Amino acid sequence: MAATLNNHVFKGHKTLFGVKSVTYGEVELPTYYDKFDVSKNFDWGFLGSASLQLSFAILYKISKDEEFATNYARQFSQEVVKYFGKDWVLQAKEVQQWIEKNAPSTLPKTQVKAVNKINVKVEHPNRTKKRGASKDNIVKQLCKEIGITQKELAKVLEVPEGTVSSWAVKNEIPRLGKKAIEFYIENRKKEEIIQSYKSFVDLLQNQTA
Repeated sequence: MAATLNNHVFKGHKTLFGVKSVTYGEVELPTYYDKFDVSKNFDWGFLGSASLQLSFAILYKISKDEEFATNYARQFSQEVVKYFGKDWVLQAKEVQQWIEKNAPSTLPKTQVKAVNKINVKVEHPNRTKKRGASKDNIVKQLCKEIGITQKELAKVLEVPEGTVSSWAVKNEIPRLGKKAIEFYIENRKKEEIIQSYKSFVDLLQNQTA
């Protein structure tokens, strides 16, 4: 049932504003909505339809068995996907180990032997977090992530410093504020790409001079 193992890993990233991306082998992981139509999106860190969709996609990617992935998506979500943090990495061999543990009879004997040699434990970063702990401040996290101060953020958004401070106190950013920040981040990425290209051209010209 299981596909040939490789060194590929599943990677997930969730931005402060909830935008999510999941890749396998640095390529975007399909939702396989045509095979398991629970949600058109992925999510993790809790139990829900989007986390079930991610669980199915991961299991199906490794097992290539639609029936197995469908039957075990909820259990995989409860035991693994539920504990993913904002950023996570999951190796293909870890998924196959889980498959072998829960449905050993569906694997070829040679495949079971290979998987039994693997002694890898899926890490659950959120398990160590205490219940009831206060969530991180979204404004402070944002400033840290993009490398600017709250004062500089206010200047970028052309709003009073007091406005950004009030966001930090309330631990929330209004919808228009989020849109403006997303626009700023996107523009900065483009500027970095252009600057990298210019630096490359300059280096090339210096070498050919």
